Amino acid sequence: MRIDIIAGARPNFMKIAPIIDAIRIRQLDGSKLSFRLVHTGQHYDKAMSGRFFEELNIPDPDINLEVGSGTQAEQTGNIMVRYEKLLMESPCDLCLVVGDVTSTMACSIAAKKLNIKVAHVEGGIRSFDLTMPEEINRMVTDSITDYFFTTSEVANQNLIKEGVDPKAIFFVGNTMIDTLLKNQSRFSQPSLWKDLSLKEKEYFIITLHRPSNVDEVNQLQKLLSEITLSAQQLPIIFPVHPRTRKTLLSANLSWSNLFCVDPLGYLEFNYLVKHAKAVITDSGGVTEETTVLGVPCMTLRTSTERPETVTMGTNELLGIDPSAIRPAMQKVFEGNWKRGIIPEKWDGQTAGRIVTALEKVLSV
Repeated sequence: MRIDIIAGARPNFMKIAPIIDAIRIRQLDGSKLSFRLVHTGQHYDKAMSGRFFEELNIPDPDINLEVGSGTQAEQTGNIMVRYEKLLMESPCDLCLVVGDVTSTMACSIAAKKLNIKVAHVEGGIRSFDLTMPEEINRMVTDSITDYFFTTSEVANQNLIKEGVDPKAIFFVGNTMIDTLLKNQSRFSQPSLWKDLSLKEKEYFIITLHRPSNVDEVNQLQKLLSEITLSAQQLPIIFPVHPRTRKTLLSANLSWSNLFCVDPLGYLEFNYLVKHAKAVITDSGGVTEETTVLGVPCMTLRTSTERPETVTMGTNELLGIDPSAIRPAMQKVFEGNWKRGIIPEKWDGQTAGRIVTALEKVLSV
């Protein structure tokens, strides 16, 4: 029985790596489960794609659809057309999608229209914010998914409220954390550590890419101004997303303790996260990593699809009003940030549970 494993963007890569490893291990024990790795090409540059495959020991894709850049609709359409053609020429028994990027939704639709079953890793996650493209992707994907692999009890309940048969829900945990725990000993100090004379717990990390934060120059300037002024002169490392770099350059924004760097690889970025005083982000995945690493995290969003990182972990939802940043930073400096606990089944064994479920539903 062959499954297609779909990867299209950076968050996907961390999620598929442990699943591929788990299938390989199970094959050594005689499992007939096999996979075809399909890279849609949604993230197509070396920094956002190839480097992650190398660092996480992900095999070269069997197929690269090479869709490249475009609007949401253009990428969705191109992925569907190219993946449909692949399936018509060489079908699979099940399409496994992960996360909530455009590739997740597009490949699910193409597969389902050809009567191929769909399994969704991270099914049931909801922000309830329809201004987020990812929320649309999640809702559409889950509306046609056959098997749901969930990260939390909250996700389970979201699906049940939407009418999903509980028998189709498999509460397995979080593959992002599988990758984090497996590679923690391999985290590598980036060259900028020495270049900027960084010291443990004496710098901050920022990641920003959501339109509400970075597309308008005034909003981005206000956020960065408040962060830099509240950092008490400590260095702030900002791996800059391409979307954000355009805004920074167009407005000529700069601060003395803000250091904008190119996107980092997985091992270098998480080295910085692990040793940071705190992380300021609008990414969902980063909040999961900081929760497990025990690092204070401030999320500049009004909603989150990962509420367990707030209710249980080290994350706090600040919204997008810059005035919320200073009191939060003060809590960090005073040592009053919450400790947090690790959510259930975020134990590094999620991929094995997924493969066991796949063997069961496919009767391998």
